[in-house]
Amino acid sequence: MKAIISIFIWIGSVLLTILLFFAVLVLTILLFPFDKKKKVTHRQCFWWSDAVIGLNPFWRVKVEGLKNIDHKKTYVIIANHQSMADIVVLYQIKAQFKWVAKASLFKVPFIGWCLSLIKHIKLTRGDFTSIKKIYQEASDWLHKDMSVLFFPEGTRSSNDQMGEYQNGAFKLAIKEKKPILPICIKGTQEAIPKGSWVFKTTVAASVRVLPEVATDGFSPGDFALLRDTVRSKIEEALLL
Repeated sequence: MKAIISIFIWIGSVLLTILLFFAVLVLTILLFPFDKKKKVTHRQCFWWSDAVIGLNPFWRVKVEGLKNIDHKKTYVIIANHQSMADIVVLYQIKAQFKWVAKASLFKVPFIGWCLSLIKHIKLTRGDFTSIKKIYQEASDWLHKDMSVLFFPEGTRSSNDQMGEYQNGAFKLAIKEKKPILPICIKGTQEAIPKGSWVFKTTVAASVRVLPEVATDGFSPGDFALLRDTVRSKIEEALLL
């Protein structure tokens, strides 16, 4: 029975993603002169996220702390990273942002094509030129009052223990004088089966938006203090 349900989940998710791609493509063409920041196309991912989560009876996703988002502000958003399912659940915060995502994700049919159309930021790991370019792109978006979301661990963790945080997002937040919005993702490690396509167990996941961390009092040399402050807040939330 679980195998049959899993087949329907995968087929349904793929069909929803194809539908998302065509919705984004059509709106990109129709709104090209008007939607420079791709806000309308980004919003299409909200219903996609709702539908993918609602389709999967094995997923229970709880969203907390939405009151901590001021939609009039521009943030450097920092989230821990546990699974590819994080892409789905993070759209539940219903906020405008640009991802910084690895280049290989942009090559995935339909979902990767959506990332390209919505102008998210492509990172090629190990390529210094690419790393320098993504921070320039991120800075440009922040100047346009568009938040940017980073996974500072650089890769997914296999459990609730976070990896070391990289410094770049925190240097950027201080340089651009933008507050950091920390987000704690919990329980998504098992949301997508590893080594199998069958969903076997119910997964209780949560997305918790924490209070913003102001960067006004930080000088450029304080990036490590800011990094550790944000990391500790997300780490504490993981233990709740």
